[in-house]
Amino acid sequence: MNAALPVLGLFLALALVLGLRSRRGKHMDLEQWSVGGRGFGALFVFLLLAGEIYTTFTFLGASGYAYSNGGAAFYILCYGALAYVMSYWLAPAIWRYAKREQLVSQPDWFVRKYRSRGLGVLVSLIGVVAMIPYLQLQLTGLGIIVEETSYGAISRPTAILIGAIVLAGYVVLSGIHAAAWNAVIKDVLVLVVIIAIGLYLPLHYFGGVSTMFEAVDAAQPGFLALHEPAHDTGWFITSIMLSALGFFMWPHYFGAIYAAKDELSFRRNAALLPLYQIVLLFVIFSGLTAVLVVPGLSNGDLSLLAVTRQTFPPVVTGLVGAAGMFCALVPGAMLLTTSATMLAKNLLQEFVPLVGDARVPRIAKLFVPVVTAIAVYLTFNGGEAIVNLLLLGYAFVTQLFPSLMASLLRRNPINKWGAGAGMVVGVLVVSWLTLGEISIGDLLPALPASLQHLNVGVVALVANIVTCLLVSALTRARPEQEPDTATAQPVLVEKPRSQ
Repeated sequence: MNAALPVLGLFLALALVLGLRSRRGKHMDLEQWSVGGRGFGALFVFLLLAGEIYTTFTFLGASGYAYSNGGAAFYILCYGALAYVMSYWLAPAIWRYAKREQLVSQPDWFVRKYRSRGLGVLVSLIGVVAMIPYLQLQLTGLGIIVEETSYGAISRPTAILIGAIVLAGYVVLSGIHAAAWNAVIKDVLVLVVIIAIGLYLPLHYFGGVSTMFEAVDAAQPGFLALHEPAHDTGWFITSIMLSALGFFMWPHYFGAIYAAKDELSFRRNAALLPLYQIVLLFVIFSGLTAVLVVPGLSNGDLSLLAVTRQTFPPVVTGLVGAAGMFCALVPGAMLLTTSATMLAKNLLQEFVPLVGDARVPRIAKLFVPVVTAIAVYLTFNGGEAIVNLLLLGYAFVTQLFPSLMASLLRRNPINKWGAGAGMVVGVLVVSWLTLGEISIGDLLPALPASLQHLNVGVVALVANIVTCLLVSALTRARPEQEPDTATAQPVLVEKPRSQ
């Protein structure tokens, strides 16, 4: 038995114990299970919001994208920082209204704001369809990480099944509390491991970070710049835009926002969170080091783990694997909790009125293994690269952005019909372009070369906004939105409170 296995086993047991113990002393009704009783302080809110950028995407996708596409990977550094700046105004506005109305899910927001239960159903469907591939991404990453860092002693399918069982088990019992407590361990591990290997690898193989860049550029001229038609300037800018706008549109982020004890937590965190994004740079360093140290990998997502196994002893490799494992379990817990809540409260209860409020928490917990099983099935039968899965999910949830922002205005120019039509059009455009592998250049070949590979999610967003405004203008008979006293002024001009 290699020395990595006990390390992996120890941290998996720690994740399970923390997940189970986090429910002690709490009555797990729906509010406590899904949004922590709205009692999380600044530290837990920070870990849930900041920690969500450190998923298996951190370990595998960012390094793999750098390994395969060079300079295009630097888009990953940009979008999170922009999203965190937006959160200074956006998160407190969402929190105030959610607290006043006792909301527990993202669809609840749209139901109340637009006085439309049908719109809540639509938002639930979009959210679940986006989150299940995201959960698939976590399980896929978990399998890769454990298989590679155990030196093949634990196969990928076995790792995925064990991880899924542990994850579903403690989510059923503890909900969001399990994610919060495991996030503490995860962030400490990730910060130490990522920074350490991101600095050590360039120093060990090239003598420094700058010489690593020089060596890669000499070996593959132009690789560190935006290159190839599919990764041009238009793609770079619109991918950053899409990811920044969609960052807080993920349904599980709403759950993290709802869980806060007060709104000052968001403003304090927004001042620090963009700096936290810099840590991702060390992941990119690892991927670029692997370009020359372990060339020719058929799957770029394996680059960080391959160079780690070649460089470090098994104990260190086990620590890297443990950090990666937590990067799957923590966001996986948030995704499962949120998906199950939406399925029980905003879908099943809507179509089966006999399901009363008292039964919703129990039904939500029953949905956890169902969603887990679907994600496991897709994991075993899917073949998408990790970054592509993430971008597709962002393209879907970003279609909620126009209607959400409009609902924060004093006078909402969009009604429920416009909001619903815009979301449907946006999702259909994303699906059509993505599944058909159609680029903007294919549709409009007369466009300049720099605009022919725009991110399809941004193109769908434009179609969404146009549809929202047009349908709202055609169907506006009387005001349908609730006057919003919690956000009585446009969110972008709100003055910050003194701290």
